[in-house]
Amino acid sequence: MVDRKDFKRIDKFLYEVPQSYRADMRVPARFYADPELLENTLGDKSLEQLVNTATMPGIVKYALAMPDIHQGYGFPIGGVIATKLPDGVISPGGVGYDINCGVRLLGTHIDKEEAAPYLDDLASALYANCPSGVGKGGSVKLKPGELDRLVEEGARWALRRGFATEADLERTEERGCIEGADAGKVSQRAKRRGLEQVGTLGAGNHFIEVDVVDEVFDEEAANRMGLAPGRLVVQIHCGSRGFGHQVCTDYVKLFQKAIHKYGIHLPDRELVCAPLSSPEGQDYLAAMKAAANYAFANRQVLTHHIRRSFEQALAGKVRNHHVFQVYDIAHNMAKIEEHEIDGQRMKVCVHRKGATRAFGPGSPVLPDVYRDIGQPVLVPGSMGTASWVLLGTAGSMAQTFGSTCHGAGRMMSRSKAKKTVWGAELRQELEAGGIHVRAGSMSGLAEEAPIAYKDVDRVVEVVHGAGIAKKVARLVPVAVVKG
Repeated sequence: MVDRKDFKRIDKFLYEVPQSYRADMRVPARFYADPELLENTLGDKSLEQLVNTATMPGIVKYALAMPDIHQGYGFPIGGVIATKLPDGVISPGGVGYDINCGVRLLGTHIDKEEAAPYLDDLASALYANCPSGVGKGGSVKLKPGELDRLVEEGARWALRRGFATEADLERTEERGCIEGADAGKVSQRAKRRGLEQVGTLGAGNHFIEVDVVDEVFDEEAANRMGLAPGRLVVQIHCGSRGFGHQVCTDYVKLFQKAIHKYGIHLPDRELVCAPLSSPEGQDYLAAMKAAANYAFANRQVLTHHIRRSFEQALAGKVRNHHVFQVYDIAHNMAKIEEHEIDGQRMKVCVHRKGATRAFGPGSPVLPDVYRDIGQPVLVPGSMGTASWVLLGTAGSMAQTFGSTCHGAGRMMSRSKAKKTVWGAELRQELEAGGIHVRAGSMSGLAEEAPIAYKDVDRVVEVVHGAGIAKKVARLVPVAVVKG
């Protein structure tokens, strides 16, 4: 276990485990925290996992972790590494089982006071129209051939099917389609799992949440995004469902053999990987992109269902029930990007596991509407707590390969949360606080109780203070839909 004596503070919010800590480390390991978050981090094995990622073949600069770091599979959740092309490795554990788990933020022109009498009806409509829960099927039934097109086209498939607008795609990472996805690199089992889950929320920490813009910190950026104090917005937090989970499962198994084939030695078998230039590495990259596109399409269909729900619950009762897209961004992905590293432009594979891309102003991959201010970063909290809208910065490009935090970060396991929290009581507390709750399971609700998570406001203060994201707006919930 990494102890206090093993790392040093190198800036107000930045700590480093030096490369000399262990003989197999190829680079230092750095993590962002304040004193309280540091105490939370020392409570599990996440720092040890971070040090393990610093041993990955081809890693450059340093291994990184955001202030919402917690223990995960192989890599810590909140971990970021970059490996140099062509022979640096790619690791399924550095992406996670829920490939392209991400957040979509939708805006409205509806004031909370205007909608207040109808929020309970809106919560019910969202719960009825957006299927949630383990293994839950959706309203979109696909044939295998169409699923192949969906995973290669992503949100473009949804546009053709009438579930999206051009404006939605414009405000989605990679316009909702990562090029190079190959359905042929995905197992039949993964495809079977994905056939009936398009447009579904899933369970665990996934949710649809209606929020109110509580406070604005950057008026220009908020105006650009269509955010104003007192207005309703909607967050969707979900990913690639059983399809992505199976892709990860398949390639973790395959890479158990690949590490021996390529003579790769690792401190933890959960870090299994393959050189990006290898057939196995290229196959995983193509399959991961397919799962990422599935997730983009999934959130897009959910967006369609949310628009229907607003129409059903609010049409004729508020001045304008229209719902528009602010942005959609992943936080479980490996991306081929160019970054300046030690004064040189370098092509690398950036693994972000429970970390959000946070490109700064001027990045050519950003939509025109945001290019001069930086990329929107969406940071959901836990039920009953705030969420945040941030911007990527020049600091994130310089320090973290254009990355920042993705949420609050767990500090209590799901099993412990269920033993500590009574779901029905939690629901009563939330509703007493003015939050309309729709959940299929009280135990599932207990798993995601606010006390199971770090303080998201504190996490955001760290990334803002460290200069790897910039505060735009704080959101507070008024309705939550859980699996």
